[in-house]
Amino acid sequence: MKFPINSTTTVLDPKTTKRKYPEARIIVLDDNFNSFEHVANCLVTIIPGMSKKRSWALAVEVDREGSAEVWRGPLEQAELYHQQLVRKGLTMAPIEKN
Repeated sequence: MKFPINSTTTVLDPKTTKRKYPEARIIVLDDNFNSFEHVANCLVTIIPGMSKKRSWALAVEVDREGSAEVWRGPLEQAELYHQQLVRKGLTMAPIEKN
């Protein structure tokens, strides 16, 4: 391909243009007012691909361990799911960015 002599072109460095999108973790914390059922229902409703069985296992983990990572992925999606879980009344840790 020929470019006119007066043309300006930009060459992008592939190392700087292919940055990995930041990942984040969503962590639900134990509290004294949300029931297992409420936590499990919120997770299965809000987190894509969450099964009822997995949501119950995570609710038990939150109770036994004090917290559980319920989702990991792109930061933008994490912010949305985190906000939705907060609106449902779950006690949440701040989003952990990786």
